[in-house]
Amino acid sequence: MRFDTKIAVIVRSDLAAWQKLNVTAFLSSGIAHAGADVVGKPYEDGSGNGYLPMFREPVLVYAAEAATLLRTHQRALNRGVSTALYPVELFATDNDDDNRAAVLAVPAPDLDLAGLAVRGPRAAVDKVVRGLRMHD
Repeated sequence: MRFDTKIAVIVRSDLAAWQKLNVTAFLSSGIAHAGADVVGKPYEDGSGNGYLPMFREPVLVYAAEAATLLRTHQRALNRGVSTALYPVELFATDNDDDNRAAVLAVPAPDLDLAGLAVRGPRAAVDKVVRGLRMHD
């Protein structure tokens, strides 16, 4: 099945493994709020146990160096796609209020990004991630 929209997570390549996983998880949670059609219906197994719904479309994960990540962020802003970001400063915070304050304190061109996630029309997201390599 081909979707009209696309989800991409871009993680900085020089992070520790635990940081890459943490950033990917947090960014994905942001994308879940990009629109009413992002998440599918709840799941149920054959024993009647209920499970939370997940994204209705695939999530592609890319790796990028810091400078490339900042360029990709600018592309996302220019294309107007839904964007979640995770600056490096969030590794030192421990609550949602401090997270928002850390982002607010830095102008967009100066962000030290650990990762970002985007969702939007397939063609727009393809242009945002053009040239990036899939995460291994």
